[in-house]
Amino acid sequence: MKTFDYVRADSPEAAVAAVDGGTRFIAGGTNLLDLMKLQIETPAKLVDISRLDLARIEEAEDGGLTIGAMVPNSDLAADPRIRDRYPVLSRALLAGASGQLRNKASTGGNLLQRTRCGYFYDVHSACNKRDPGSGCDAQGGFNRILAVLGTSDACIATHPSDMAVAMRALDASVVTLKPDGDRRRIALGDFYRLPGDTPQIETVLEPGELITQVALPPAPAGRQAYRKVRDRASYAFALVSVAAIVAVEGDTITSANLAFGGLGPMPWRDPAVEAALAGQIPGDAAFTAAADALLADARGFGDNDFKIPLARRTLIAVLRELTEMPA
Repeated sequence: MKTFDYVRADSPEAAVAAVDGGTRFIAGGTNLLDLMKLQIETPAKLVDISRLDLARIEEAEDGGLTIGAMVPNSDLAADPRIRDRYPVLSRALLAGASGQLRNKASTGGNLLQRTRCGYFYDVHSACNKRDPGSGCDAQGGFNRILAVLGTSDACIATHPSDMAVAMRALDASVVTLKPDGDRRRIALGDFYRLPGDTPQIETVLEPGELITQVALPPAPAGRQAYRKVRDRASYAFALVSVAAIVAVEGDTITSANLAFGGLGPMPWRDPAVEAALAGQIPGDAAFTAAADALLADARGFGDNDFKIPLARRTLIAVLRELTEMPA
């Protein structure tokens, strides 16, 4: 690990004021410290925000909740309001990492964790996300866990968060503080960037901009589920995951919020998938149409070709569960 300066901030305003070139915020550090040990991340300065008063979950005026950026994943998953009103989020958090990591990992940090692509972690491999312009060894290499949607010639990495997938389905927003004192609220659907030619730029955050809260709107109508398919039952990243909220009235699907993990470079949500379900009678015809919409532009790279039929089967299984159809 390379040497760095360290500053402990006592307020969000002090944290953003301490930012200069090569600065990173550190909260739980469950991802950043690993990257620093491998010298993938080499910040000149760390600004410690772990003691800021950003660890509360509070009722919002619109009937939703505001979640402080420093709320630990374990506390968020266990909060009775989350379990009762947003069970898809609680289930997603419990499906991620180990209990020890959930105790330390922060809400804001979870949104910003970086890909687990093996070539990103191997400093001897070509990786445009780690070393822009060097190439992407993953495309011709072992790419079993990597993306089949939203890829580019520069990068096929996936976003690793379970929590972010559920928050995308819940229409969450990210509240930030900028170094000039301005605050802004960014819909999670606008927060992440596709890789394009600049996969090293993963979000719309500006230099020194700090996540202070995540805002959840009022709980949506319908039943909620989070299903994660992985290689082993614990401490494994998703091959495919589905966060789903489906409302049915009578014999008609009235609304569907669907987000996917393990398939793309960000928590993936496609309006065409939801449109294929709205107003339809629950059944395999509607479910297959939704899967067709999801995977219309899917592209495998060899080892990860299996993700395309796996995503189809997983989505249909979740939709059957939420509409109480027999498997």
